[in-house]
Amino acid sequence: MDGARAMPSPTFIPKPLVDQAFEWLEEAIIKGTYAPGTKLDEVALARAFNISRGPVREAIRRLEGKQLVERVPNIGARVASFAPDAIFDLLEVREGLEGIAARLATQRMSKEAIAGLDALLDRHAEQGEVQAGESYFQRSGDHDFHFRIIQGSGNAKLISMLCDDLYSLLRVYRYRSGLRPGQAPKSLQEHRSVVEAMKAGDADRAEHLMREHLRQARARLREEFEEDARKSA
Repeated sequence: MDGARAMPSPTFIPKPLVDQAFEWLEEAIIKGTYAPGTKLDEVALARAFNISRGPVREAIRRLEGKQLVERVPNIGARVASFAPDAIFDLLEVREGLEGIAARLATQRMSKEAIAGLDALLDRHAEQGEVQAGESYFQRSGDHDFHFRIIQGSGNAKLISMLCDDLYSLLRVYRYRSGLRPGQAPKSLQEHRSVVEAMKAGDADRAEHLMREHLRQARARLREEFEEDARKSA
């Protein structure tokens, strides 16, 4: 797998092998262990995972559906690459949609559900990488602060767009924007500020804080892209 960094092979637990292979590969792509353009060799992966090729093949197919993997003639499956302009267009759309989601979630989530966000962030704060200011990785679904707020919006179209169509792809750039040293605790505090506005029933402020949080993340990512371009020039 050209371009792949060393990563310990997973130890799979009793659970459908394809689900485990998918989750492991998805996390490896999101964290950049498998960089854009990295070829995904079914045989090598099956050997590393100590499973048959079938579950690996199905996991890669699922990743294609999530836009994390692309098929290239005469090459096969590889981690998808996107032009910077396309990425930032997507992140601008995300800012608007998640701002709306935060507004709607403030109006529609129960007090108990909003309190659950506080508990979730407490668990995030216990992560060693967050405490060290190294990174802020959120597992998918209900473990993800943004996912919960989008679900709490109660808007089926927003949920479909942000939790299905674009979810995995956005997580790649969400993770990368939080890798700047010391950024993880700041991002966590920005999440807490959104929750405080929600608990106060201030939908305007919740939307504003969510938009600002995402705007800053986009700006950090743009700086990183520009720095990478200068280094490669």
